Amino acid sequence: MSRTALRICPLCEATCGLTLTIEGTRVTGARGDREDVFSKGFICPKGASFGAVDGDPDRLRTPLVRKDGELREATWEEAFDAVAAGIRPVVERYGPNSVGVVLGNPNVHTIAGGLYPPVLLAGLGTRSIFTASTVDQMPKHVSSGLLYGDANAIPVPDLDHTDHLLLIGANPLESNGSLCTAADFPGKLKALKARGGHLTVIDPRRTRTAKLADRHLAIRPGTDALLLAAMAYTLFEEDLVETGELTPHLQGLDELRAAVRDFTPEAVAGACDVDAGTIRTLARELAAAPTAAVYGRIGSCTVPYGTLGSWLVDVLNILTGNLDRPGGALFPQAATDRTPRPAGPGHGFQLARWHSRVSRHPEAKGELPLSALAEEIDTATEEGEPIRALVAVAANPVLSAPDGDRLDKALDSLDFMVSVDPYLNETSRHADVVLPPPPPSQSAHHDFAFNTLAVRNQVRYSRPAVPLEPGRMAETEILARLILAATGMHGADPSAVDDLVIGQTLGKAVKEPHSPVHGRDPQELAARLTGATGPERRLDMMLRLGPYGDGFGVREDGLSLERLLAHPHGIDLGPLQSRLPQPLKTRSGKVELLPQPIADDLPRLRQALDRLPDELVLVGRRHLRSNNSWMHNVPALTGGTNRCTLHIHPEDAERLGVRDGAAVRVKGAGGEVTAPAEVTDSVRPGVVSLPHGWGHDRPGTRMSHAATDPGVNVNQLLDGSLLDPLSGNAVLNGVPVEVAAAAPAAEKLMPLT
Repeated sequence: MSRTALRICPLCEATCGLTLTIEGTRVTGARGDREDVFSKGFICPKGASFGAVDGDPDRLRTPLVRKDGELREATWEEAFDAVAAGIRPVVERYGPNSVGVVLGNPNVHTIAGGLYPPVLLAGLGTRSIFTASTVDQMPKHVSSGLLYGDANAIPVPDLDHTDHLLLIGANPLESNGSLCTAADFPGKLKALKARGGHLTVIDPRRTRTAKLADRHLAIRPGTDALLLAAMAYTLFEEDLVETGELTPHLQGLDELRAAVRDFTPEAVAGACDVDAGTIRTLARELAAAPTAAVYGRIGSCTVPYGTLGSWLVDVLNILTGNLDRPGGALFPQAATDRTPRPAGPGHGFQLARWHSRVSRHPEAKGELPLSALAEEIDTATEEGEPIRALVAVAANPVLSAPDGDRLDKALDSLDFMVSVDPYLNETSRHADVVLPPPPPSQSAHHDFAFNTLAVRNQVRYSRPAVPLEPGRMAETEILARLILAATGMHGADPSAVDDLVIGQTLGKAVKEPHSPVHGRDPQELAARLTGATGPERRLDMMLRLGPYGDGFGVREDGLSLERLLAHPHGIDLGPLQSRLPQPLKTRSGKVELLPQPIADDLPRLRQALDRLPDELVLVGRRHLRSNNSWMHNVPALTGGTNRCTLHIHPEDAERLGVRDGAAVRVKGAGGEVTAPAEVTDSVRPGVVSLPHGWGHDRPGTRMSHAATDPGVNVNQLLDGSLLDPLSGNAVLNGVPVEVAAAAPAAEKLMPLT
């Protein structure tokens, strides 16, 4: 007999509410939850395929431990014994930095990934930290840190109320939004147009989002920062700057004016391939709109000037008075945010507190570039020990980082590696221990990260829809036990990790004068926490201490886990509100418009004005039915338009002798791949496009469907040397490549499906 259960979708950043149909312990269907306070019934193909993702037969069911060179099924006790025996001797002999930690994108899609990795990092004490952020959004974190003093203070466009939206390097009709959590992003863009608003898309590809726009500009890849700087120049030159209520919170307006004086529309037009008149029109329209928001995403982050471009996105919102006002770009307030402190100067944001050992890359937000992981393992220097042990949590850097071939070899040279992953994939196949979490239906869910980026304040929580299968271990317990094994506490009760965090958090809260629990007994507060598990008790604590919380009884109508559980479709906390100056943590207590690292990097951008364009450059692309390398093993989410083909413009195809459907060789600094050509005018001339996350053809994996149509690893075209210097973010877009028709023998080998 079937039943239904509610579940927040964990398959992309939109975080839609689902209603699952369950027969026994198997999810047989998924539809949108019409009563969900955030998504109101919206669902995309990924959410509709929840049951297929959940029930993938290739998901690992038991731990794997390497014995005599082979990964074999083992008990949980054997697995954690092996972790303790593998990591602790490395730490004790070579020091904490000899243990690297890699955190992949799926961590922000699970409650365990939100709660436990910070504890692991603190316990290990390592500075060898790498995450998916440095192949994605790190420039936005750095620019926000420099502007506002907090790398996580990222303003998002007020999609439901804006009159004018400018998207640069973003394709939310395919991605469902990123660093801007919005269920039904397509519907919100259509609603914008229906109420008379204006949509401009700047992208070298004519994406689905671009087709919806009132204006699409096919900019030359990698020149976003030049265009945005010229728009800022125009606002100053034509006396269109109107900061309004922001003015008392700003520092450095005159210095900013001087900093952009060289970036006239005429000066940047050639490099961007956008005429000067159009650039001026963009600036004038932005200034004239009643409300407006500029939003940049991965296309403007994964380029040589990613941090400068991300900074200029916010600069334009500030110069037009649209930062921190309804209809503009606002700072969300999540229910699990820390207790808001009084406005005033903070500690600020600092870069380069330490550097990588080999190439001396500066850290950003406590992380080193993922592009540097291979050399940090395989290269000896006098600057300390190389990485000898690795902990990979939901990470597949062999496919997601540049030059996977080198990383593939480097991983084989490690003394020890443990991977937390549901699949034996291109990275986890190197591990000595693989710890598989259960499928999402058997896990609780709350979006810690994405609620801090949501276009409407709300809070939702899903308990497991299906009981934990016998022999499985909850992901929260897996990570708690991993922490204990890696930090010298192997064998302790995993609840000790949650108790430790609760004790430390409440101990600090009672000492903070602005806290609702100031002066109270932390042990008494801990005893009042509810929840069936340690993670639920931690969630209850965060809700009660948060901006909407009950303060452990101080506010009768405040949030707690008990109240949230009484609202299974979530609690609406209202539209985004103006919050300045409270979010600011700069040393000045103001928005610092021209931070010194930005000023120091602008000469590099000026040099781009005279740089000759490359003949042919590569950009990535996103598929609606995919999310990085996760989902290619699900038949319902592959095929059709979700294919690993090289998009090439007809003019370039004719010039290079490339036929539609034929195999082509693509060569970059890091290597060469062969893929089927798809001749299309959806890319501008001089640009080719390959999607990210493919290349499932390495031996030793257990992803049977993905292997039937493996595609190619676009990141193998990169050697990892191209980085945005401020953020350490990999340059994935606008990189020069060579393209040629493949030899007949190679063409016959290609699956041209």
